[in-house]
Amino acid sequence: MRGTVLYAPGDVRVETRDDPRIEQPSDAIIRIAAACVCGSDLWSYRGIEPVNGPTPMGHEYVGIVEEVGSQVTTIRPGQFVVGSFAASDNTCEICQAGYQTSCVHREWIGALGAQAEYLRVPLADGTLVAAPDRPSDDVIAGLLAASDVLGTGWFGAVAAEVQPGKTVAVVGDGAVGLLAVLAAKHLGAERIIAMSRHTDRQNLALEYGATDIVTERGDEGVAQIKDLTGGLGAHSVIEAVGTQESMMQAIRATRPGGHVGYVGVAHGIQLPGEELFYSHVHLHGGPAPVRRFLPELVDLITSGTIDPGKVFDLTLPLDQAAEGYRAMDERRAIKALLRP
Repeated sequence: MRGTVLYAPGDVRVETRDDPRIEQPSDAIIRIAAACVCGSDLWSYRGIEPVNGPTPMGHEYVGIVEEVGSQVTTIRPGQFVVGSFAASDNTCEICQAGYQTSCVHREWIGALGAQAEYLRVPLADGTLVAAPDRPSDDVIAGLLAASDVLGTGWFGAVAAEVQPGKTVAVVGDGAVGLLAVLAAKHLGAERIIAMSRHTDRQNLALEYGATDIVTERGDEGVAQIKDLTGGLGAHSVIEAVGTQESMMQAIRATRPGGHVGYVGVAHGIQLPGEELFYSHVHLHGGPAPVRRFLPELVDLITSGTIDPGKVFDLTLPLDQAAEGYRAMDERRAIKALLRP
């Protein structure tokens, strides 16, 4: 099969890889209908995370089940499915508490490479959720978003305790940040402040429910949030970048007693203990337990209640995956969808 492989920073190739096969009786093999490039893929693409030889890429996927192992009981061949970027049994105590990305049997899908024609999904019963019918192309994009960026933005909003009538600020205007705006709107936030310097992303944030746009960053951005909230800060702030600046911006833009939901993959973040102590700000986040939200998100997408697929503003054949990486790296695209 064809699959995307990262050889070194900036060196993405689509080449022949071995077809996946059932390795464990709990596995499923799916034929990929759509995959995509994630903002977190860019950490390796830019060399911020080390690349140790040829590495299969991709952890977001939707597709049709081709084969299942002998122990798989709830997923069957022919179903159109979406799954999380982390495989989980969905039965252990940690999964039952709603943190499937810390499942005691967790496996990272990214290590298997979903930017390909086929994918082996471990722990299929606990990882995959079937759509009610074979979806149309526009719905496929929405379901693909649910595999990571929508579920991650949703967890950011839940972790930040977004509630009806409250004010929410979102730090980060990538796909996760934009879909955190959508999630906050769905959860009933009265005021949603999107922090963005890019007109196309601002427009999508407004379409998804943002009421205000702040273009400043760092301390200037915090000052703008305070000005918009009577000097107090937002009730909830969603951090969707993963840098020192974005995390401190999120914490400092939150009012005492407020909540930060952090879902940006952390790189080099160090929190000042004394400032955090006196801030009275709650922090909660980490790798989003997408599987917790998938059944609800699939229903919302297939019913047309939400349309997260709009974050895909570039669609390419799998063979042009390298252009998808370049376009996102250069901020010419919010998110690139790949079709095998």
